[in-house]
Amino acid sequence: MTDERPRPRSPRRLRRRGRRRVPGGAAALLLVSGGLAAVLADAGPPTEGRLASSEADRSSWPPEGRRSGGPFTEDFAPIGQAPPREGDPEPGPDASTGRFTVDCGVNENGLRNSENVIVAPGVPNGAQHTHDYVGNQDVDRFTDDVGVNNAILARGETTCAGGDRSMHYWPVLRDTTVPGDDADRPGGGLDGNVGRILTPSSVTIEFLGNARGPVVAMPEFLQIITGNARAATQEGENANARWTCTGFGDRAFTDRYPLCPEGSDVVRVFDFPSCWDGEGVESADNRSHIVFPEEDGGCPDGFTAVPRLRQTLVYEVPDGPNFAVDGFPEERHDPITDHSDHINVMPRELMADVVDCLNGGRDCSPSSSPGAVPRPYAPTWENERW
Repeated sequence: MTDERPRPRSPRRLRRRGRRRVPGGAAALLLVSGGLAAVLADAGPPTEGRLASSEADRSSWPPEGRRSGGPFTEDFAPIGQAPPREGDPEPGPDASTGRFTVDCGVNENGLRNSENVIVAPGVPNGAQHTHDYVGNQDVDRFTDDVGVNNAILARGETTCAGGDRSMHYWPVLRDTTVPGDDADRPGGGLDGNVGRILTPSSVTIEFLGNARGPVVAMPEFLQIITGNARAATQEGENANARWTCTGFGDRAFTDRYPLCPEGSDVVRVFDFPSCWDGEGVESADNRSHIVFPEEDGGCPDGFTAVPRLRQTLVYEVPDGPNFAVDGFPEERHDPITDHSDHINVMPRELMADVVDCLNGGRDCSPSSSPGAVPRPYAPTWENERW
């Protein structure tokens, strides 16, 4: 039993391992929707040591070697070239069709670090890239003891409505046309992640049901990850990136950054696995305790459906191929490496409301629980109407 739905690997993706830039000073021209053009200048070999500081002369930006560390010209494409997105399975007669949305903000307070409490608990700079956090705010005291970390989370302050102390975190997106203020720090410029960190203009966190039947409550402290931060060097294994633009919800890239037309913004969509083994809140590989539904939407034998988490992030980015997601240095900011993480620390009463809402086919939020009074319409990836 695999922990991810199999995904085809394109010939382009396999060729990109060990890719090198073509020598020479010629520029590469990218045509963008609406006639927008952007030029990417060829860069020399990577520099060593500290990259440009936030006080660097902007006339010399980007720092020497940024392009040799990715992203590359071929990593970007107009959204009109994106394939149709994979839709959700048609719900059966017993499906849980509700939706529960929790407002956790957009990390307007700038809570970030380069740790990963799920994959590398207690390891300083364990991610080698910077994460945005919403929800639980106690993110800087983790150890290698999961029990201790869970106790920290149970007492943390939160930005989420309804007293939800859950943790949501994902790698930051950067404007690579200007220096960032962490160019001399681990997780930032010292690990090849350069540029100004962008705060999302909106973050939608919602829980959805199961196409084949009802859901049960997530256990407290359940750890879930989606995507793979090392997907570029691991030939797409466990990749689950989704990149699109507002107004283009019917199509998405899995291995390109989208170039959006004027008036449209970049969107990242994270769909999480939602079939739980009924026993563990974690596993040695961080995946086998909770897996993706099968093609028809049902869970594999031995697994039970829990609320399906979806995070939708919207960004205003600079024109052209001038943004990148943070990642491990060897992954070269490949868009296929996009990923996100979640730890469930919802109060049990709120989780019960989520389950009742989804199984009852209602549209709810913490402010409408109990009773699930319908909330105002909020555009989502599911209904394709940002």
